[in-house]
Amino acid sequence: MTRTGLVDVHAHFVTGDYIAAARAAGIDHPDGMPGWPEWSVAKQLELMERGGIAKACLSVSSPGVHFGDDKAARALAREVNTFGAGVRAAHPDRFGHFASLPLPDVDGALEEAAYALDVLGADGVAVETNHHGRYLGDPAFAPLWAELDRRGAIVFVHPTSPPGADAVALGRPRPMLEFLFDTARTASDLLLTGVLARHPGIRWIFTHGGGALPLLADRIELFRPLLDGGALGKAGPEAPDTIEQLGRLWYDMAGTPFPRQIPALDAAFGTDRLLYGSDYCWTPLDAVLAQVDSLDTAVQPADGTWRDLTTGNADRLLASRSR
Repeated sequence: MTRTGLVDVHAHFVTGDYIAAARAAGIDHPDGMPGWPEWSVAKQLELMERGGIAKACLSVSSPGVHFGDDKAARALAREVNTFGAGVRAAHPDRFGHFASLPLPDVDGALEEAAYALDVLGADGVAVETNHHGRYLGDPAFAPLWAELDRRGAIVFVHPTSPPGADAVALGRPRPMLEFLFDTARTASDLLLTGVLARHPGIRWIFTHGGGALPLLADRIELFRPLLDGGALGKAGPEAPDTIEQLGRLWYDMAGTPFPRQIPALDAAFGTDRLLYGSDYCWTPLDAVLAQVDSLDTAVQPADGTWRDLTTGNADRLLASRSR
């Protein structure tokens, strides 16, 4: 039987110029990792063939494109987005692209989102869980969310190091723990500031099964009456509860989906918006293949396979683009 090809919404690329710009800004060990990965179209396609991945939506991972200077960040965002769009154009059946935005520069992000979506044909945009310590519920980002809501855009939210990471990470790579908590932190910020309720047109993707969110959602709801007189932030007291709002988000299964991560997500929010994610090239090829094997050998959903379920969900999410 031919297995269903996966749609990978969490696939990363780097370029030589991007790495050089990061190193020029003093980033030799991004997020506490040993160094920068290697990537090429050929290596990406090799992984996809070996793992049974039909399509990969490429994006730039943490630390993003803003290294402290707005003008330089705008230029770097345009450069990597033009590159990503070129890969997509050369292999339209195999690649999609989520465009980088130069946040916290909101004006630059608005300009780049329009260019990426309207001119480059990006499938969506990619942001980080925080931008130089500003989380996604920050009022400064309101014009961006309003515009992306108007467009019904996909917003891929990738974790990054939290403020004060050197103190809390205890010298360990931040993707191990801090990324998962920063995902929960920014999702709760979007929820409690009312951004999710005010902008239902945005299709948010959160990574790694929502990080710590499945275990913390009930606790967030428990504390909600203490916040803003019982209202969900500025969304008003009639806004849906925590579980309902978080259940409207999309989640990928990058990382260690089985045997515990996806069952926890399913128990909290269900799997109607579950997507496949490899996290290649930051996750090495052999580790991605082991992850795919765990997906294929896990107990499968009652009405199909994890491949069928996640690919069907991705087809719905990316319906405005041909796969």
